[in-house]
Amino acid sequence: MSDLAGRAADLLGVPLAEARPMAGGDLSQCVRLRLEDGREAVAKSGPAPREEARMLAAIAAAGAPAPAVLAADEAVLVLESLPDTGAGPGAEADLGRVVARLHAAEGERYGWHADYAFGSVVIANAWGDDWPAFWAKHRLLCHAGHLPAPLVRRIERLADDLGNRLPERPRAALLHGDLWGGNVLYAGDRVSGLIDPACYYGHAEVDLAMLALFGRPGPAFHAAYGAPEPGAAERAPIYKLWPALVHWRLFGAGYRGMVEGFLEAAGV
Repeated sequence: MSDLAGRAADLLGVPLAEARPMAGGDLSQCVRLRLEDGREAVAKSGPAPREEARMLAAIAAAGAPAPAVLAADEAVLVLESLPDTGAGPGAEADLGRVVARLHAAEGERYGWHADYAFGSVVIANAWGDDWPAFWAKHRLLCHAGHLPAPLVRRIERLADDLGNRLPERPRAALLHGDLWGGNVLYAGDRVSGLIDPACYYGHAEVDLAMLALFGRPGPAFHAAYGAPEPGAAERAPIYKLWPALVHWRLFGAGYRGMVEGFLEAAGV
């Protein structure tokens, strides 16, 4: 039995019948648990399990599907096991409805109650009232010490011009924060859960840009979610630049081409 599974069983106070490793992301360990009382659960590690639990609760409170939190401490998060049978023909439209519901939840400011992380990359979430300033400081310039100087200069030029490129005060929507296909579970024509969040409040287009980073939601998603805001296509490379920079820092300079492509698309 893995340490993760054993710790999860201790938190639940129920003997463990079986623990099976799950295929998960690159940044956390996941184990499927079968408990002696017949229930199934998922145990996972992460940068801040208690904070992830609060994020999942916020997603659920917004009316979007998320796994229920069964237990959490500083090292492990134990979650309800959700159906994950694959996407049916109506799933894309349901994802559009789910993301719209998530984004309808609104905060008073931009940011989150605490910082978070993707592996070794800190996600700073200090509260702010100026969205371009928030994006410049906490999503772009924060990477400067980890990049080649010529790219840093281009990012600094972009950051200096964000006041002309991003809305100053877009609605502070609840963001999933890491909304790519691998973090959406499907059961036929419906989304059964949004998982592995990195939530904060910000411009809704950030999630939409992330969703299109490695794929492209189709017409059914957009019809269900709603029409894009004017200028969304021009802002998309600026919002995609952040996850591209995070991937570079986590997985290496093989992502340099992606970073440079988004800078070029943004005209810097």
